[in-house]
Amino acid sequence: MNLSEPFIRRPVATVLLTIGLALAGIAGFMVLPVSPLPQVDYPVISVSASLPGASPETMATSVATPLERRLGTIAGVNEMTSSSGVGSSRVTLQFELNRNIDAAAREVQAAINASRADLPSTLRSNPTYRKANPSDAPVIILALTSNTKTPGQIYDSVSNIVQQKLAQVKGVGDVEIGGGSMPAVRVDLLPFALNRYGVSSEDIRAAIQASSANRPKGTIEGDGRRLQIYTGSGARGDPANSNTPARAMAVDYRGLVVAWRNGSAIRLGDVAEVSDSVENVNTLGLFNGEPAVIVLVTRQPGANIIETVDSVRALLPELQDQLPSDVRLQVASDRTNSIRSSLQEVELTLIISVVLVVLVVSAFLRSLRATFIPAVATVVSLLGTFGAMYLMGFSLNNLSLMALTVATGFVV
Repeated sequence: MNLSEPFIRRPVATVLLTIGLALAGIAGFMVLPVSPLPQVDYPVISVSASLPGASPETMATSVATPLERRLGTIAGVNEMTSSSGVGSSRVTLQFELNRNIDAAAREVQAAINASRADLPSTLRSNPTYRKANPSDAPVIILALTSNTKTPGQIYDSVSNIVQQKLAQVKGVGDVEIGGGSMPAVRVDLLPFALNRYGVSSEDIRAAIQASSANRPKGTIEGDGRRLQIYTGSGARGDPANSNTPARAMAVDYRGLVVAWRNGSAIRLGDVAEVSDSVENVNTLGLFNGEPAVIVLVTRQPGANIIETVDSVRALLPELQDQLPSDVRLQVASDRTNSIRSSLQEVELTLIISVVLVVLVVSAFLRSLRATFIPAVATVVSLLGTFGAMYLMGFSLNNLSLMALTVATGFVV
């Protein structure tokens, strides 16, 4: 008995099996991940921390080193690298290929919490981590522009809304915002004025830090009443007055007393130029020649690029409604345009190759019945391959489709 005999003896079962294999292949083709090339995803987690104004050396010694000490105790770390710049540090962890990325993320979060005691007290927020393949380029780039707002004002208005909403989209691994930074008050000291009044830069630093501290002021009790004490803080606004902006402005700091000389108050405006600006002035984003805030969206490892970009695009109208009316949200770059075109071309080539194979077989066999058999076998084999690709975790990419195109010619 040969392999074909059971199928020849049971034609009905053979037909049903063929139909089932074809349907399974069609279903697998519909849900296969799509990417330009085969997926090479490493379990990588990137931890980032920011301390505006700190030098690279300070970031390396005070922020990156404590993080490395804690993160280095996590099991399964193959490689750990760090880079520090002005006001930011990034530590990248690459795990073993069989390491579960979600379990590793929980251990990374625990290590970040444990390192908090070793980090500088001026670090306003905990370091954050992201699960993303470092070899992946952004799948879609968005641009936020305005005719009335500066990039700093746009960043302040949209950073929380855009970043949080996009990070919740299925398949999105990381959302980075550039081209701007949070608003801040910049103090440029005047050396001659400092010398004239006999004020040191340390006096000014201590005065600004003391005025910016948001500490409890206490209460006054008496006559059955309890009164909470509030003071207008230069960094927080006046909490007792709802009309005072919560974010400090330059005018709030110019009158700050930094020292007393000969019974007279020396104010910050006397020894420095105080202006409204942003935390980082060395960043610039442009879209069509206009200043813009740029949003880079990166996919999660294993996510379908096409589905991820489609989900992001579907969210854009909702985001636009939540943004200020004078801020425009536009798509600056869509990586899937070339991917869609290339895959369509390869799919068309595959269809043409199947048709050519059938025609060549028909020309040589000169029999409609004899031609029908390899034609059905070729189509069903291709569809079955899609189902097997889905079960084995493969993706639909240029290489896999080209391999199928070449394999189709083997039938001849």
